Amino acid sequence: MERIERIHALHRMLTAARYPVTVQRLQEELECSRATVYRDLAYLRDQLMAPVIGNGEAGFRYDPDDSSRFELPGLWLSSDELHSLLAAQQLMLRSGGGVLSNALAPLQQRIEKLLDDHAGGRRVPVERVRVIPHRTRKLDETAFRHVATAVLDRRQLAFEYRARSTDQHTRRTVSPQRLTHYRDNWYLDAWDHERDGLRSFAVDRISAARQLDEAARDVPDEELDRQLASSYGIFSGTPKGWATIMFSAKAARWVADEHWHSQQQGRFLPDGRYELKIPYSSGRELLMDVLHHGSDAEIVEPQSLREQARTLLSLAIANYERDPK
Repeated sequence: MERIERIHALHRMLTAARYPVTVQRLQEELECSRATVYRDLAYLRDQLMAPVIGNGEAGFRYDPDDSSRFELPGLWLSSDELHSLLAAQQLMLRSGGGVLSNALAPLQQRIEKLLDDHAGGRRVPVERVRVIPHRTRKLDETAFRHVATAVLDRRQLAFEYRARSTDQHTRRTVSPQRLTHYRDNWYLDAWDHERDGLRSFAVDRISAARQLDEAARDVPDEELDRQLASSYGIFSGTPKGWATIMFSAKAARWVADEHWHSQQQGRFLPDGRYELKIPYSSGRELLMDVLHHGSDAEIVEPQSLREQARTLLSLAIANYERDPK
């Protein structure tokens, strides 16, 4: 039994009890250990302010004078759970009429029952909570299906790839490793056989994809993480160094609470500014995110990355110095 189910069951038992309920009976009803019973009772009393009275010898119950005025909170979902729930609902809505409709219908019913159970029978207006896609790029759904199938079937994949940075067309044969959903877009991590190394591909730039008969080469998860997740951004690679970024006191109020990288190092300075250090390999995505903050962010080091930022800013200024006509 999940904890939330135990808390609800415990609440029902204590509400209905005319006499204290022994710990032994709570163990049997909740199907858990003695220690878990005490933890749940403490959580119910200390965190949810339930009127729990009693002790381990005589048992526990709700205070008769306060029990009628106490109710459990209606909806117990963390931000991650609520986001996942809404994402699942959006998936079902977007698949309306498609092959997933019938398969996902039972899931929709379970979600609705979950909300009803957690809300004490009240209808929860989930439509009042929105998840807004940001800069989602258009996908070739046929190519995506081939990519996803090759990842799951562990087969090699051949496709045409048009690099966004150079607009160059190439033909790739890869061993797919995993699909990554990052910033509302899909990426394929794969072993590139021609280049004899790991690469990440934006799925929206893949076309003419076809699954091959050859089995995919499997790269250990540790190697994937070391090469593809050890630096900043989706196209990270093995870190070349650390970038130091200085944020103004105004921007610090936001940046200090943001997760940029699992190994990031941040500290407030006496004047209110915020210093952030991040391991990076390719500066492209890091530069884009730093420049997003405009004059509230400054790359301090390394000098090479600082010069790249200076060049980009100079080019941007040049655009505004000429007549737009």
